Amino acid sequence: MTLKAQIQNDMQEAMKAGDKDRLKVVRLLRAAIKQIEIDQRTELDDPDVLRVIEKMVKQRRDSAAQFQQGGRRDLADIELAEISVLEQYLPEPLSNAELDAMIEQSIADTGAVSIRDMGKVMGQLKARAQGRADMSTVGARVKARLAQ
Repeated sequence: MTLKAQIQNDMQEAMKAGDKDRLKVVRLLRAAIKQIEIDQRTELDDPDVLRVIEKMVKQRRDSAAQFQQGGRRDLADIELAEISVLEQYLPEPLSNAELDAMIEQSIADTGAVSIRDMGKVMGQLKARAQGRADMSTVGARVKARLAQ
């Protein structure tokens, strides 16, 4: 079953169960996917849908941080609840050890020796760690490793 089909089924289940909060998030996700498909005039596959979900999670994390800084814990809690629904569609996150091993493998595969080679390493890692790791964290780790 594709990720889009799973999202559609989850929307129907949320409607039947009367879970309004989950239904709201799933509908937002479907709308974001549909908007991109219309704009690009193409059908999104699972990696593209994962990118949409990652973007939505990142937006909500940023919003939650802003709300917490502004003293609006109630709004931050709503954003965090939406994140928990969205994260159910993402693959299992990589552990630190798995991520470090993947970074080392990518550095070896690309022959990277300095920070100038970071783009090659990140290009390979982005394809392999899509949806399983925060790419800003991965970038910081690669930078630290290549700076050694």
